Amino acid sequence: MMQNTNTNSRHIHTLAALALIAAVYAALTMATGFMSYGSVQFRIAEALCILPFLFPGTTWGLVAGCLIANLISAYGIADIVFGTLATLLSCLAVSAVGRGHGTESWWRCAAACLMPVLFNAVIVGAVIAYASTPEAYSAPFWLLFAANALSVGFGELVVLFVLGLPLLRWLPNSRLYRQMAAQF
Repeated sequence: MMQNTNTNSRHIHTLAALALIAAVYAALTMATGFMSYGSVQFRIAEALCILPFLFPGTTWGLVAGCLIANLISAYGIADIVFGTLATLLSCLAVSAVGRGHGTESWWRCAAACLMPVLFNAVIVGAVIAYASTPEAYSAPFWLLFAANALSVGFGELVVLFVLGLPLLRWLPNSRLYRQMAAQF
């Protein structure tokens, strides 16, 4: 009976930690909405997408936070579904890059930071182009896709390398890391 209580308590703590991550991601995105949505976006919360490198389980909190944040996106259901999918795929890729390895390698950390850049550039760039072009997959669509993929990718690159990479390098030496390690 005692072991079951401890297991339930651990699951509740993990669920609460995931809810906190989701809330932080959504709140950061919505609070900085002026720069978090659109063809040029610097979504500060995307820096948190490095967390699955260290804690793969944080993926689900980040995905939930992105879904909540995308509920107010001007691109509607397409951004809710595909923008959230971009976060899911990028977090899974970040987790795969970090699997079994620490942050001792700058190259591995940089590769992890590139995952959200690539997935968001392609997927969110396509969502914005699709929402902005009356004839999907026409010549104007492909021009808008290229422009939006570059601008979304640039914003992601700035956020992930200015905020995410330092966070990824700092976190393993922090007290917060030890607290998170107990949950994930």
